[in-house]
Amino acid sequence: MHYKSFKRNNRIALFLTLISTPLLLAQELKEEVLSQTKQEILNYSYEKSLQDAQKLKKDWINPFSYKYIYNDGEDYTTKRSTIAISQPIFKSGGIYYAIKYANSTGRYSKASIDVQKKELIKQTVELLFEIKKIDISIEKQKLLVKNGKLDVTRKKEQVLNGLLDTSFLDNAILDTNTKQNALIDLEHQKEMLINNLKTLSDKKYSEVELPVLTLIDDESFLQNNIYVKQAKEDITNSYWMKNMVVSNYLPSVNFTADYSKYHDRDGNLQLPQESTTNVGFNITIPIDIRFNNSIQSSKIEYLQKKATLDDQKRQEMALFENALSKIKSLDAKITIAKEDVELYDSLLTQLQEQLSVGMKTISDVETMENSKEIKKLEVQSLNIDKQIELLEIYSRVHNG
Repeated sequence: MHYKSFKRNNRIALFLTLISTPLLLAQELKEEVLSQTKQEILNYSYEKSLQDAQKLKKDWINPFSYKYIYNDGEDYTTKRSTIAISQPIFKSGGIYYAIKYANSTGRYSKASIDVQKKELIKQTVELLFEIKKIDISIEKQKLLVKNGKLDVTRKKEQVLNGLLDTSFLDNAILDTNTKQNALIDLEHQKEMLINNLKTLSDKKYSEVELPVLTLIDDESFLQNNIYVKQAKEDITNSYWMKNMVVSNYLPSVNFTADYSKYHDRDGNLQLPQESTTNVGFNITIPIDIRFNNSIQSSKIEYLQKKATLDDQKRQEMALFENALSKIKSLDAKITIAKEDVELYDSLLTQLQEQLSVGMKTISDVETMENSKEIKKLEVQSLNIDKQIELLEIYSRVHNG
């Protein structure tokens, strides 16, 4: 199925806008950003999945059984030990399928843990981006408060000189107070984000160097997608399970052996004095009226997993295209913000010239300087929004 539904020229345009930043490979989103506790939990999960897979690989091997029998009869008391085993040595391919299924289960478990790890890393890095973004918002808000205070000062002078009604001054004071309250809220939000970060990472946000992500192509995204990989492993796992189910209803050859020895015959001469050993083989042919239902159910599950893979690919490509669309809109906003910076720069030059001849006040110049800095910070904030969108893409790509 063909999944490249977006236009190539749009993709080229996005590459050109991002090519100035260094490419960050997916494996550079490392788990070191996670806390030691989170890393230990993940490592234990990997170790457990490995042990479970090894155990499953040996499930076709039956255990020995040991019995110690003490019989206190009316005439005699006897003690006897028996060791026995019945081990399949041929199960119409079932042993081979069981081993393949165990290996596949191990790979699927690992893929599932990889997904969990990537999600944790994504949450951590996204929090770091959000903290950086709120730092920028705080700086913007401080500049807005400065402009508000400058506006209050100007209007106060104009009111005292009879040039403005007091209502203008009141509105300016209320507007500045609103901006100051918004600044307090932003600082509170930052503290909350930092506290949330502590649940995922041992590092201070100021100590972590934020990644610089750039766009990857759709083919690489789909080829290395961890959710697609997980779905593929699920199909393989279902395939070997289907074969195991079929083999369970086919003939099997079993090796049997038992060893028995009396420890105490209590003088009963009818019981054998020596130990006895029996070795043999048997053929088992299962007869179960449910066999057809079980086989068909396993086949249907296998087909369902294949359909799920196709559906997963569609979902991943939809997410990729939505991210592209969002990045495109952010690029457009960045372009507008940069044009505003140039406009403010031009206006600032004119105001400085007018200040030199007494036509403007220093507060007018300071207000314009602050407005220019606000727009520059806005560009930085939009670039972080773009990084967060790219993070969504990279969090779904497996390591190398």
